[in-house]
Amino acid sequence: MNTITIVGLGAGDMEQLALGVYRRIKNSSHLYLRTDQHPVIKDLAAEGITYQSFDAVYEKYDQFNLVYEEIVQELIAASEQHSLVYAVPGHPLVAEKAVQMLLELHKEGKIHVEIGGGQSFIDALFASVGADPIDGFQLLDGTSLKLHDIHMNQQLIIGQVYDAFIASEVKLTLMELYPYDYEVALVTAAGSGEEKVERIPLVELDRVAGLSNLTSLYVPAVKDMESSFKQYATLREIISTLRGPNGCPWDKEQTHHSLKKYLLEETYELLEAIEEEDIDHMIEEMGDVLLQIMLHAQIGEDEGMFTMEEVIEGLASKMVRRHPHVFGTVQVENTEQVKANWEEIKSREKQSGTEPMLKKVAKGMPALMKAYEYQKKAAKSGFDWADPQGAWEKVWEELKEFEREVENNSEHDMKKEFGDVLFALINVARFYKIFPEEALAMTNTKFYRRFSYVEEQVLKSGKSFEDFTLEELDRFWNEAKKMNIE
Repeated sequence: MNTITIVGLGAGDMEQLALGVYRRIKNSSHLYLRTDQHPVIKDLAAEGITYQSFDAVYEKYDQFNLVYEEIVQELIAASEQHSLVYAVPGHPLVAEKAVQMLLELHKEGKIHVEIGGGQSFIDALFASVGADPIDGFQLLDGTSLKLHDIHMNQQLIIGQVYDAFIASEVKLTLMELYPYDYEVALVTAAGSGEEKVERIPLVELDRVAGLSNLTSLYVPAVKDMESSFKQYATLREIISTLRGPNGCPWDKEQTHHSLKKYLLEETYELLEAIEEEDIDHMIEEMGDVLLQIMLHAQIGEDEGMFTMEEVIEGLASKMVRRHPHVFGTVQVENTEQVKANWEEIKSREKQSGTEPMLKKVAKGMPALMKAYEYQKKAAKSGFDWADPQGAWEKVWEELKEFEREVENNSEHDMKKEFGDVLFALINVARFYKIFPEEALAMTNTKFYRRFSYVEEQVLKSGKSFEDFTLEELDRFWNEAKKMNIE
């Protein structure tokens, strides 16, 4: 089996090319380059070294994975005829996808690969910008940059920023987190005689001329907390500080039990914002709900019981496990099959035991929601009407019993029978796939808006409510209905 020897051309010119790498290139009769756009190549060519470049492959595709696949296939085909040297910019094991693909095939025993060394561009880049990597950094690919991969408290080196299109995509992603005028540095041909360092505001990133495959972007770490408020890590630090030795006395005193009421309050305020379709309010209230989760997690960590990472791990694991049609090989046709799979997986996860079936319904739920959940769980066991007609008949039966208690004027029995009426109506809602809490919330919102219109008309008249008859107020109400105020 012939050998594919992979070497790195380093970050700069011939002066920085490793001697061992130079000798391998010099002695090779079959030299392949990922690209000939590198400061070393013109010096090597001047010495009479011949090579084959894969630059033309980049022109054939608009997806990098296809480029890498073709490079790998061509190298494999060539290695079947003879041993060869494949030279890449920098170090072979830094930001070289095709090299990783070759190494995977080597592990499988399909080809034989050797790594011949080289100097990474990372060292030269840090020297170019005068920064110390010991402070922590991330090396990211500009062609596949994702927002959630970025940690603002670390330095970023973003490679593959070789044209204005990629620079624009990188800029838009970074500006989701960083200020538009945040100073960054574009470094081209780091460590060579052609080195160029341009310090610019982030917003100008895609307006710079002369971008090439030797260009990388350096983004300094954010030093002040306020500039990184969008990062999860910053929020964790804030919550930890609030509960820490020098934190807030109120936050330090809280327990899981003392925070229960706030979780309920914030949840209902979020539901209200959703019902009102008020985006700004939703953002604020989701933050308030998240605050409660973060506080509970911090209390768990402070007490040595659990951490936020365990909470996230449990949730992530459950989402993957219960979505085999997304993360596995299970096929589904519609949402009903998704729900059926979810319930089947959920039932398998439960431990066997004699715990009452309805005990799993949260005690803290409002009565309306709890009634719905009770009925839903009971129905799964077969304790249910065969069709909606049975549920409707139960409503009429309960209404008659309520009317009878009204005539008897028994406060206790009236309350009990009215509860039965509500319970029966919730059963009807379930048959028609109506979530009663949501339906009532919609009606509450509609009433609020229509009554606000009535109030507005009264105020416009300069009179008070007492000056209007019920019929007159009802006319305002009907006007609101005609105006489709919902």
